[in-house]
Formats: sequence, C-alpha cells, structure tokens
Amino acid sequence: MALLAPASTVPSALLALSVFGASAWACLLCFTSYNERLQICQTFTGLESPRPGECEEAFTDAFKGLLDTEINYDERSHLHDTFTQMTHALQEVATAQGSFRVAFLHAARKMRKVISQLKEVQACVPPCGLQEVARRFHCRGCYSTVCDFPLDCPVQDVTVTRGHQAMFSCTVNFQLPTEEITYSWKFAGGLRTQDVSYFRDIPRAEGYLARIRPVQPTHRGTFSCVITHDQRPLARLYFFLNVTGPPPRGETELQVTFRKVLRWAPREAEMTEPWSPSLGELLARPEALTPGNQCLLAAIVALASACVTLLAWMFFRWYFSDS
Repeated sequence: MALLAPASTVPSALLALSVFGASAWACLLCFTSYNERLQICQTFTGLESPRPGECEEAFTDAFKGLLDTEINYDERSHLHDTFTQMTHALQEVATAQGSFRVAFLHAARKMRKVISQLKEVQACVPPCGLQEVARRFHCRGCYSTVCDFPLDCPVQDVTVTRGHQAMFSCTVNFQLPTEEITYSWKFAGGLRTQDVSYFRDIPRAEGYLARIRPVQPTHRGTFSCVITHDQRPLARLYFFLNVTGPPPRGETELQVTFRKVLRWAPREAEMTEPWSPSLGELLARPEALTPGNQCLLAAIVALASACVTLLAWMFFRWYFSDS
C-alpha cells in the first residue's frame, strides 16, 4: 500500500510503515484507517521529531491485549463507531500537547471495557447447519468465520407401524433468523440416502411439520427438509421412514375372504347341478315357494283334480254299462 506521508520526510515514512505493519495492533488495524493512525503519532511527536519509534512502541504496548480479540459479528458497526470516537479523542489530546503514553493507555483501557460489554458470541451447536448467529469476527486478520459444520444433518431413523401416523419435525438446535424462513420437503422412495439427486419435490408441502397418515409401504424411504433464509440454505434434515408390521385387521380379514372366494368359485362351478325340489321340499321350505313355484303347484293340483274326475266318470260308465 502506498504511504500517504510526504516523501521528503523519512522519519514520518518509517513511522507509517512500522505502524501499519505492527500485528499487535489487531483490532485497531481493523477499525481505523492508515491515515488516522499516522496523523495521531505525527500530531503527538511532530513531523520532524526524532521520537517516532517511541510513539509506535507506546501504541503497540497499549493495544497488545486486543491482538486475539473475537467479537460477535453483528457488533462490528458498534465497535467501529467506538474506535472512530477514540481517534477523535486522541487527536484532541495530541493537539493539546498531552502525553501520548498516557493517552494510548487510557484509550486502550476504555476500548477493552467497551469490548467486554458487547453482545457475546453464541456458541456453535453441533452437528450441522449454517449458523449465522454464531458468526464471529477475528481482530487478528480482520475476517469472520462461522461454525465448521456441514449443511447436511445426520439421517434420523423413524419406524412406524403400517396404518399408523408418521410425523417429522424440521427443527434445529441453533437459533434461526426471525424473518424470511421457508421450508421445502423432498422424498426419495425406498432409499436411505443423503444424495440430493435421488430426491423429488413433494407438492404443497410447506411448514416445519410434516405428517403422513395412514402410513403405507409405499411411504418407505427418506424425507428431506431444507430450511432456507432469503433463498440461502441453512440446513438440510433427513428422516428415513421404515414401515413395519402386518396390514390392519380389517384389511387382513377382507383379503382372507377374497382369497376364499377365489378358491371356492372354480370347484363350485364344476359341482353345480339343477335343483328340482319335490312337493314335500316345497312345503317344508317356505322360502322355496317363489311366485313361479306357486303357479307350478297350482297347475299340478288342477291337473290332478281333472285326472281324478275323468277316472271316476269312466269307472261309473263302465260299471253301469254292464248292468
């Protein structure tokens, strides 16, 4: 980076280089500019002063305790504002010809107190997920990190008896953002897998809770829930549903009856014969006296009566003819 001090001023240039390269300044390097730091020491010591090294050493010693400081990522702007106020205060002290050693120690103590009062960094919650609430900012290097966990959570095994209810809760142990959270569900039939290429979207499946009832053998497989914040995935949960047990009793009885009918039909077809009930069977079984059978019975009675009358007439005619 180019030095902003006048090129003709060698002591100032050396001071600027040493101030910029001092790793012990840590948080100070992250939240103040090069020009601000340079101007503070120049104001305290003067452009032509032979004491730039003393100012640098005092600055280094004062802020050495902030080298490995880590803060909540959301507190960066607050800390930046505090450092800005600190540089203005140091400029005022330098203009008033104050002692830079005393000023730096006072500023460092105040900064450590402010940092101690910042919102604490939340701990990482294993085993998975992009946990933005646990993101932390590192003063050594001026960068941020999140928990080193995979996006995919371990598969949870769920065993449900056929015909009962299965329920999956798409929840995680870490805190989620309060807005713009969406849930999408997918299914990989017959497989226990985390390979996203096997999954297919489940239409109209929304919300963190999924329920299946009644569970059937076709539901066996892996269900996946993706938690998204502002179109950015935060976690993928997996539930392997294993369906066990016999079918429900009612279904079993129906299947048994159906099989009996199938086994019975061919043999009955071969053994079936026309039924010709006798008069005694008709009289003994009222359910056999259908309208057709009643007409047939009346005709038989009429015919029998006619035959008896004819036989009686022929007998009397023969008897009297001989007399």
